This record gives sequence, C-alpha cells and structure tokens, in this order.
Amino acid sequence: MAKDLMRYDIMAQEALRGVIREALGRAAAPGGLPGSHHFYISFKTQAPGTDIDESLAAKYPDEMTIVLEHQFWDLKADEEHFEVTLKFNGVPKYLKVPYSAVNRFHDPSVGFHLQFELNPDDGSVPRFAPKETKAKPAKESAAAAGDGAEVVSLDSFRKK
Repeated sequence: MAKDLMRYDIMAQEALRGVIREALGRAAAPGGLPGSHHFYISFKTQAPGTDIDESLAAKYPDEMTIVLEHQFWDLKADEEHFEVTLKFNGVPKYLKVPYSAVNRFHDPSVGFHLQFELNPDDGSVPRFAPKETKAKPAKESAAAAGDGAEVVSLDSFRKK
C-alpha cells in the first residue's frame, strides 16, 4: 500500500473535532443543552493554548475531565477553542481549552463517544503535518503503542 502523504488520519481527527465544536456551540446557545444531553470532556492540561487555574493545573498536571451538565456558565465555542466557567469545591473557575487538547468527548445520554490521538510531543493534534513526516498511520501506531485504542467506523453510530 502507498504511503499516505495526504495525512487522512489528521484530517479525519480535525473533522471530528468539528463535531465537538458544533455540539458545544449548540449547548452555548440560548436554552443550553437540549433534553438529557450532557458532556464529559477530557483534555491535556499542559497542551498549548490551554488556560486553567493554577490550582487545577497542580491537581491535574497531565489530564483533566470536566462535565457539562447542569451547572456551567459562560460557555463559548469559538473556532479554535471553547471557554467555560465551572465550580470546583464551590469556587468558580474559568477554563479555556483548545479543541486540539481534547482527547475524549462523551455524551452518555445517547452513547456517543469520540477519542483522539494526540501528538506525544505537546499533547495536541498537529494541524497538517508536512509531507516528509514519517509518522505511522493511526491504526499502526495505536497497535504498536499497545494502548488499546481502535479505529471506529462512523457506521456504528448510524441507526439501522
């Protein structure tokens, strides 16, 4: 098989991050989250562009999971990041998270889940890698790492 110089793996991840952007944009609209939808969002706390309170960064030096359900404020979904205020031990804390830092997104109300491969150097997904990049295709690198990650077909989410 020919080497993927187009880097479809990266393009697909960026497209799926658009799903997160759209979901958060809808949740940020008047009326908030519709029905019983709620989100679990895991992200790398040290990824470039992430802005979280120092106490949270100390408590979660690598990764953090937040829940957007009933109590969140000032949610904004911009093109490259989202912003939200959540309470931790009763104290409001502002968070700014670039979509490139998100490694998992889950809406358990409908069983929807996305998982992303991050660039091990900085915890983010590279935009479009240069043609000379010698990265392994996503399926091979996940298998080699032995992390149990798998490529999921979007057909599994479609109603039959």
